[in-house]
Amino acid sequence: MYGLDNPAWSALSSLQTHLAVGGELARRYPNHVTPIAAVSRRDISALDELATLVAEGDWISLPATVDDLASLVQPPLKLQFTKDLVQMVCSQRISVPARGVELHVLSESDSADMMALADLTHPGPFRSHTFTLGTFLGIRVDGTLAAMGGQRMHLPGHREISAICTHPDFRGQGYARTIVARLVGAIFDEGLTPFLHVEAQNAAALALYRDLGFIERARLPLIVVERTGLNESVRS
Repeated sequence: MYGLDNPAWSALSSLQTHLAVGGELARRYPNHVTPIAAVSRRDISALDELATLVAEGDWISLPATVDDLASLVQPPLKLQFTKDLVQMVCSQRISVPARGVELHVLSESDSADMMALADLTHPGPFRSHTFTLGTFLGIRVDGTLAAMGGQRMHLPGHREISAICTHPDFRGQGYARTIVARLVGAIFDEGLTPFLHVEAQNAAALALYRDLGFIERARLPLIVVERTGLNESVRS
C-alpha cells in the first residue's frame, strides 16, 4: 500500500515528514501550508487521531485517500462532502508551442496575488504558504497574475502537480499548458514521475491533461471533514 494509492500519507511519512503534524495513524500539513491530511489505514482509531489535528469548527481535506473511509466518519468529525478524483501520471516530457510569455518562480512576495487567484478560480485547497511545498510558476500580464501552478506532494519516485489555474480574463491563451509543460520537465529533471489529481466531473481539465499526455492511473476518493463542536456532535 501507500505510494500513489495513498499519496498524502506516503509524502507525510517520507520526503515531507518534516512538515507532518500528527502520529502513526493520521498526519496533516501545517494549516498555513495546506489543509490536507491523510490516514494510514481505514480505521476508526485513525479518524479519532485525525480529529485531534483539526481545530473545532475547521475543516480538512483528504485527497486520494483510502477507499470507503467516508463511511467511518463519526463525531467529532462530520462529513462535508466526498468526490471522486482521477489520478493521472505523465510518462514523457510535454512539448508546447512557444507563446512569447515569461514564466516567473513565485515566492513570498507573490503570496497575496496567488491567494487572490486561487480564491477566484478554486483549484483546490490553497493557503498562504502552499508555494513552499515545491516550485510554483506564474505568468503575469501587465502586472496581473494571469496563471499559476506548482508542486505539492513529494513522495518517493513522484512529485505532484497542483493548483493549475488561469484568471478568467486570460483563458484560451495556452498559459496552463505552458506551466504544466515546464513543471513536468522540471520533475523529470529530478528523475521523478509527475502526477496530478482532477475531479472526475471536470471534463475540461481531464481533456486538457489527456491531450498533454497524462494517463489515468486510478480513481480514488476525496473526502472533506469538519471538526464539530461538542454540542453539535451530541445533537447529531
